[in-house]
Amino acid sequence: MFNRLCKPLKSNSFFVFGARGTGKSTLLRCELTALNAIVFDLLDEDVYDRLSRDHQLIEQLCIDGRHEWVVIDELQRLPKLLNLVHRMIEAHGQKFALTGSSSRKLRRGAGNLLAGRAYVNSLFPLTSGELADRFELSEALRWGSLPKIFSLATDQEKKAYLRSYALTYVREEIQLEQVVRKLEPFREFLSVAAQTSGRVLNYSAVARDVGVETTTVQNYYQILEDTYVGFFLPHFHRSIRKSQKSASKFYLFDEGVKKALEGSLDSPPAPGTYAYGDAFEAFFIREVFRLNEYLEKDFRLSYFRTKNGAEIDLILTKGRATILVEVKSAERVDPIDLGAFARLAADFGETARPFFVSRDPVARAINGIECLPWPRFLDRFKAL
Repeated sequence: MFNRLCKPLKSNSFFVFGARGTGKSTLLRCELTALNAIVFDLLDEDVYDRLSRDHQLIEQLCIDGRHEWVVIDELQRLPKLLNLVHRMIEAHGQKFALTGSSSRKLRRGAGNLLAGRAYVNSLFPLTSGELADRFELSEALRWGSLPKIFSLATDQEKKAYLRSYALTYVREEIQLEQVVRKLEPFREFLSVAAQTSGRVLNYSAVARDVGVETTTVQNYYQILEDTYVGFFLPHFHRSIRKSQKSASKFYLFDEGVKKALEGSLDSPPAPGTYAYGDAFEAFFIREVFRLNEYLEKDFRLSYFRTKNGAEIDLILTKGRATILVEVKSAERVDPIDLGAFARLAADFGETARPFFVSRDPVARAINGIECLPWPRFLDRFKAL
């Protein structure tokens, strides 16, 4: 059992959103095990069928007040239940714990997600901190960190699980929910999205590869975000509006799932290679993204790239604070990389705080830049 950073407040009803397999049901069992709860799992076809025919069943079973909590798992399968949930919260003070692996249908059914009557939490694959002594960087860069992976003993089992995950996502989130009209272009898109994960988005190029319209590809990426299997990293600009006009990057939520979708599970990244550098950078950005959500830091995450292709991998902004982070997978700080980063960082002014993050175990300051081992930066981030 892992000690998850997601800690829903139990003074109020709440949502837990996250992709399939991130541990939402397990989290609720841990959080509500000592409380009197009744559970409705909408992935159970019998439960789904009964509730789809009789929404009032939940109220009938809870009207006597015997159950302090009502748990509805994978609520997006029956978004109309939100109306019942709303009424029971208002009329009876009933508490609900609601999970979902897609916000797309829920927002259509109740645009404001209960208008603050239920707090919203996110759950992601395991962070390095949640894994603690079980964390191994080489394993994370090959298999990702979905909880199920850590119960599997062999490489063959891990490959089978991740390949099955990709198929299950297409079948249950896309096909059964009729999210797209034609399934085959979307399957092809997933492969391309995996291959280009972490790179600057070029919708037109992806559309040509998949054989669909550019607007269709834009919708596909929105589906990935709505189903919590990826997130956008926008280009930096002081103005949020202007940053949205520049090309974003898109990161799939888990390295193992990414490798399954692109068909590279048989090729573990080797240190010193381009693939390893890409995987390490994506791993680190996912870690910061997850911590920012869990710890409610409210930093705006972005990246910066010049017309000449020089880049700062991650920029964190909040109010007047600007934190610049260059990410390298090398075991030693390279003076050439550090110099290039310093020249870019200088353009952000003296108030910006530059960090050079790598696998170098020695923390030190060089020419005004803090060079930190990646775990040290994550610890520092928690205290920001």
